[in-house]
Amino acid sequence: MTPATSVARLICDEPTARRLATFFSECLDPDDTACAAFEGDDGRWQLAIHFREPPNNAALRAMMADAIDGSAAEALTIEPVEAADWVAQSLSGLVPVHAGRFVVHGAHDRAKVRSNQIGIEIEAALAFGTGHHGTTRGCLLALDVLAKRARPRRVLDIGTGSGVLAMAAAKVLRKPIVASDIDRIAVIAAQSNVRLNRVAPWITLAHATGTRAHAIKAGAPYDLIFANILLAPLMRLAVAVKALTAPGGRVVLSGLLPSHANAALAAYRAQGLRLEKRIPLDGWMTLILRHG
Repeated sequence: MTPATSVARLICDEPTARRLATFFSECLDPDDTACAAFEGDDGRWQLAIHFREPPNNAALRAMMADAIDGSAAEALTIEPVEAADWVAQSLSGLVPVHAGRFVVHGAHDRAKVRSNQIGIEIEAALAFGTGHHGTTRGCLLALDVLAKRARPRRVLDIGTGSGVLAMAAAKVLRKPIVASDIDRIAVIAAQSNVRLNRVAPWITLAHATGTRAHAIKAGAPYDLIFANILLAPLMRLAVAVKALTAPGGRVVLSGLLPSHANAALAAYRAQGLRLEKRIPLDGWMTLILRHG
C-alpha cells in the first residue's frame, strides 16, 4: 500500500497566503515539507503545506496562531493524502506560472503554452518545486535575462528539486547542465521530468550533498551556477561555488528572505564575486553575482 502523507490547507486572502508561505518555508524543514501560496481556478487564494510525515497538528496550529492569529489556526484543515497523488492534487488547482519566456505548467495546461513561450511541464510525482514559489520564479527570471545577454556553455543547478531550472536552461541554451539534489526522491522525480520534457541529452543528474558529487567536479568550471537553497547552506558553499565558477561566470543565489540577502552577499563578495542584480519577488530575494 502506498504510504499516506499529509496536507494542511487554509483558504484566505492573497497577502495572508503569501505571508504564511514565506513564514512556514523558513520555519519548516525543506526536505520534509513543501509550502505554496497560490490562486485556484475558483479565484480563491490558499496556503498549502505538504508533509512527507504526518505533522504535529497542535504544534502547527500554534505556529500559525503566532504568525498571524488564532482564527486562521482554527480554520486550517489537515488531512492525509496518498503519496503518489499529492502533487497531482496540487497541480490541478494551480494556474501556469509565467517568468519571462518560461511557463511552468502541469499536463492539464499543456495546450495553453504559446509558440513564442518555453514550456516546462512538471509531472505529478512525489517531488518539490512546481515553479510557483518566488525563489524558483526569481531564478527563472534571472535565467531569462542572462540567456539573452550571453550563452553560458556549462551550467550547474545545486538543489534542483523537480528539475525546473535545469530543464529551463536546457531548453533555452542547449548546453551541458549538471543538476544535483540532497534528496534522492527529488532526483528520481527530476529524472522523470527531464524525460518528459525531452531534455535528457543535456542534463546530468546527481544525488549529492552540496558540491561533492563527481559529476559536479567533472563539469567544472561553470559559466552559470544556480543555488536555490537556504541561507545557511548558501554561506557554507561560498568557497566551493567560487572554485567551480569560470572567470566572468554568473552565480544566481535564491532561497533568501530579503533580510538574509546581505549576509549571503557578504560571504560571496569575500570570494571575489560582485553583485549585478537583485530580484525581489513574493517576499523572497534572488541575487545575480559575477565572478571577477
